Amino acid sequence: MTKLRNRMTGAGTMAALAGVVAAAVVLAVAELIGAFFTARATPLFALGSTFIDFTPPWLKDFAIATFGTNDKTALFVGMGLTIAVLACILGVVAYRKWALGVLGVLFMGAVIVASVVTRAGVGPADAIPSVLGTLAGLVVLHRLMVPLWGLKAWPEAPADTASDGGERPGGEGTSRRRFFATAGVTAVAAGIAATGGRLLAAARSNVAQAREALSLPTPAKAAAAVPAGVQSTVPGVPPWLTPNGEFYRIDTALSVPEINVDDWELRVHGLVEQEVTLTFQDLLDAELIESHVTLTCVSNPVGGNLAGNAKWLGLPIREVLARAKPKDGADMVLSKSIDGFSASTPLEVLQDDRDAMLAIGMNGEPLPLEHGYPVRMVVPGLYGFVSATKWVVDLEVTRFADSKAYWTERGWSERGPIKTMARVDVPKSFAKVPAGKVAVGGTAWAQTRGISKVEIQIDNGGWAEATLSAEASTVTWRQWSYEWDATPGPHYIKVRATDGTGAVQTDQRADPVPDGASGWQSIMVTVQ
Repeated sequence: MTKLRNRMTGAGTMAALAGVVAAAVVLAVAELIGAFFTARATPLFALGSTFIDFTPPWLKDFAIATFGTNDKTALFVGMGLTIAVLACILGVVAYRKWALGVLGVLFMGAVIVASVVTRAGVGPADAIPSVLGTLAGLVVLHRLMVPLWGLKAWPEAPADTASDGGERPGGEGTSRRRFFATAGVTAVAAGIAATGGRLLAAARSNVAQAREALSLPTPAKAAAAVPAGVQSTVPGVPPWLTPNGEFYRIDTALSVPEINVDDWELRVHGLVEQEVTLTFQDLLDAELIESHVTLTCVSNPVGGNLAGNAKWLGLPIREVLARAKPKDGADMVLSKSIDGFSASTPLEVLQDDRDAMLAIGMNGEPLPLEHGYPVRMVVPGLYGFVSATKWVVDLEVTRFADSKAYWTERGWSERGPIKTMARVDVPKSFAKVPAGKVAVGGTAWAQTRGISKVEIQIDNGGWAEATLSAEASTVTWRQWSYEWDATPGPHYIKVRATDGTGAVQTDQRADPVPDGASGWQSIMVTVQ
């Protein structure tokens, strides 16, 4: 009885492993074949994107607050663990009842295919990698089940096991060796196929090379000269101009869209007198402007780092809208990305003098792929979820009453003006600092209004005014510094800003949902 129980337990474990190997084959084969299709046709990207689409705001906010710009990595890890668990279950089910296992695998394949074909810019043919991957996974699962059925661990083993190559009792050792040999070789092959698919897809894509070769035109209106002294004097405060590689990235694209500039077009339509279509060459030939603009993510918590400042090159959106001539009653532009994301931007914001633009350059080079290459929107004064559409391909002039954007449908606000915010960059919270003169420094922003004052409070004392660095413009952040005469013991440092209109940053705490976080940042340091 004990031997039978051990055999059943061992067979069940191997069946679970068989499910995992079969799942790996599904993904690997789809990855390899998917190299000849759009990147969004591979199962992992399609499933992940579908999950993001149905993510409730509270879960998205939790993910960004917990993992920051590593939220996509965390998603892939979570997906991998979920797939592994489901694969284990399907493996055991297939071992006990092959027909049920087949139905389970086909159901999962159908879910994958549905996720693929519902992605923006994906056609029915792009389901081929997932279909072929599912079939390959079924074949592998059956091949791995044959030696396990030979162990006779379950009374439900098919009657024709022997004819399928299985073994009768007495061949347990041979069946186990055969199983592990098949599983091992298959797993290695799956790894090679997946790696080969990635390398092949990279080799077939010339978008990165085209970006490197792209020469940006000289702007008709260069960015205003940056005054001396914009950088805080406190060591450790982030650079005033954020390098491209350090600029935060928060978006819904698991697979960065790769768009050939020769294929890119922007359609402007809706409540307009004249539809307009722009090519990338049209942008290169236009009178472009440069501007330093600070962007901020609505998911940025109090004191968070989801903000960055860059020099952007692009065509003012107001000029494009002037060509289209919006009709009376229109009050919103619904911008759409090639990957299906959409943002609702107030029409008047895109028509005023704040230099909202269709950007093609970032800090003197073409947009990085992950930041929207070849074209994205940059709109000063609004959180990115209602304005900063990357890989933009469509502008629909419409009404807030008639259209809803991606995050608006999920409970976020329709309009997202950026709130006044100040943060402490140095020292970090829970840092230990020596007694005496301690340099405190940070960054504040209130895009389109500017920053007129920053104050800090030590423990429950009075508010002391910090020294402001030079201001480049009202649409960029402003850094500050303060010299603190620190005494031994634990201390709390609070910070608040006053914008250019004289309004003081509110102390009322609010979560990012639905229109951005608010409140004063407070950090604790220990003076030794």
